[in-house]
Amino acid sequence: MNTGPTLGSTTGPVRRVVITALGVTQILAWGSSYYLLAVLGTPIAADTGWSLSIVVGGLSLGLLAGGLASPAIGRTIEANGGRPVLAVSSLLLGLGLALLGSAHHLAVYAAAWLVLGLGMGSGLYDAAFATLGRAFGVEARSAIVSLTLWGGLASTVCWPLTAWLLHTYGWRGACFVYAAVQLGFSLPIHLLLMPRQQPRLSSSRVPETRIANALAPAQRRAFTLFAVLTTFGGAIASIMSVHLLTFLQMRGLDLAAAVALGALFGPAQVAARVVEMTFGNRYHPIWTLAAAKSLIGLAVMLLLARIPLVGFAVITYGAGNGVWSIARGTMPLALFGASGYATLIGRLALFGLLAQALSPSVAAVMLDRFGSDTVLSVLAMMALVNVSVTATLWVSLARAKRIGQL
Repeated sequence: MNTGPTLGSTTGPVRRVVITALGVTQILAWGSSYYLLAVLGTPIAADTGWSLSIVVGGLSLGLLAGGLASPAIGRTIEANGGRPVLAVSSLLLGLGLALLGSAHHLAVYAAAWLVLGLGMGSGLYDAAFATLGRAFGVEARSAIVSLTLWGGLASTVCWPLTAWLLHTYGWRGACFVYAAVQLGFSLPIHLLLMPRQQPRLSSSRVPETRIANALAPAQRRAFTLFAVLTTFGGAIASIMSVHLLTFLQMRGLDLAAAVALGALFGPAQVAARVVEMTFGNRYHPIWTLAAAKSLIGLAVMLLLARIPLVGFAVITYGAGNGVWSIARGTMPLALFGASGYATLIGRLALFGLLAQALSPSVAAVMLDRFGSDTVLSVLAMMALVNVSVTATLWVSLARAKRIGQL
């Protein structure tokens, strides 16, 4: 049996096969988990009689589970490579989707999302970035950028596919089809096409304590600053992804116009990633990070200011979010190197995923009680904090390089 390609080189056919295969499975993983309720949430609520907030709360529960598991997932990838972890993610996503399609009681529904959450934690961007970092080392930046181009197509591909499955088989049938896809398609791809890597002996692994406690002072400072960026970045991204159409409608647009403008998000995200892929290797990832946080901050301020060019705000946010996805994978690689990268990504993912799990529900309560201006004001403050933290990180890096700490 073929047990997956080995890595004799970080370039050439093996690299292209790994990125393409992982890109395809990323589209399916995102589409059958994180983006699933965008299409199926209302039909599930209508069929079961559960409130929509409870139905959508399943995703928050899943993200919480994935966030709590992410440090252990990062350590596992660091020790054994990403192939076994990604294979387990397909198994978990398949099992979780089968449970979801079978859920007639809230307890089963909650259990399904706990399993799906572990599948998301071990199979979405953070695990994929860690896999590429473990496989390609310091040359992983271009691979990470290429992978985000594939991931950016997830909603474009899977929202229409999920809608067709819903119309043809119902929401339960759609879950079962996606479960079969995970087990019959993504699982074999992960087993056959992901690189097989030798486990690292315990003596050669980077101890986890180094990440939190034993880094050089400049590296500890950089880790703390980037953790802040990851936390606020996760909160902003999840609130915008869940409530963007609501924000647009509260600006006076009808649903059809809000959906039409919201559709600009995906192309803007992919276009910005293409620009990064074309020019990114010419400069340090701090430039990508600064562009991401500046664009996101500008977009939120434009929405808050109620300017007429709402579509420009959506495009600006899409571009910022697109390159932020890249920066959160490439910046730690530039800061800390390939050794221990997977462990580090797992630690950082904890902050972002927990923020993603909790913030949409908090924002929903604030929307009901205080309206969109209050929520956008909070988002604007978080975005401005991120711009300030990015500037602080930039200055800190420049100082550390001058004195030889980085």
